[in-house]
Amino acid sequence: MKPYTIALVTDSTCDLPPELRARYAVNVVPLSIIWGEAYMREGIDIQAEAFYRRLVADPVYPTTSQPTPKDFLDAYEAARTNGAQEIVVITISSAMSGTYESARLAATMTDIPVQLVDSKSNSMSLGWQILAAARVREAGGDARAMVAAANKARQRMVYIISLDTLDYLHKGGRIGGASRFIGTLLNLKPQILVNHETGEVEAGRRSRTRKKALEALYQDFFTQLKALNPSLDKMRIAVLHNAALPEAEIVAARVQNEFSPEELIISIVSPVLGVHTGPRAIALCGYAEA
Repeated sequence: MKPYTIALVTDSTCDLPPELRARYAVNVVPLSIIWGEAYMREGIDIQAEAFYRRLVADPVYPTTSQPTPKDFLDAYEAARTNGAQEIVVITISSAMSGTYESARLAATMTDIPVQLVDSKSNSMSLGWQILAAARVREAGGDARAMVAAANKARQRMVYIISLDTLDYLHKGGRIGGASRFIGTLLNLKPQILVNHETGEVEAGRRSRTRKKALEALYQDFFTQLKALNPSLDKMRIAVLHNAALPEAEIVAARVQNEFSPEELIISIVSPVLGVHTGPRAIALCGYAEA
């Protein structure tokens, strides 16, 4: 990993593909899955593909655990050892997890300067903010410019998820603003979205079939993206999936054919997020730089 005087630290819900984590020297602190008696760090002790296979087969419902302040402190000290003189930390929304608070507490335990950013989101919404900061650093920008780039990306971000079922969001207790779905027909395909001001999950539209749900996801995503960025210039788009790669590839091909974005990524969603969104979810997440 290339040494930088400004280290970039995040958590494992960012869903950045491994090659981008390596390319931009992103230090990742893992969240964990607790499954029965097993305690597994995502990306280390359990990989996403294996997680989703077990999720549909195992009657035991897993839970999740945030990193401790010591986990972040260890990451900060490792960054210092690798030559960092300053650290920028971008984490999953503080409204979704205590991860941000662990990162903050760790910052009080070290004398290396740490700048914290609450992404007010997760998955590739967090990932895009990390990449925006990393690319500013690559161009010679300082920590303040990195934070500004992450904040600017977030303000233009749209992130919508089409769930195959609401069951997992309900079981995990993370239903938040999507609670109005409870009591509706169980066979509906619900859509949720992330509010990047509050950092919370909200309810979107409901569809009666998988096909209609994915079409609604596509149309709603680009309608909202255009409302924020009418020119749709320099789009950076991620297609995310919970072990539904063939459908994600179809969506990505359509995005490429119709919009030719500046950057297009397909990524599988991390186990910690998959606990709450369940198998076969598909999401679109991204922004236009100009």
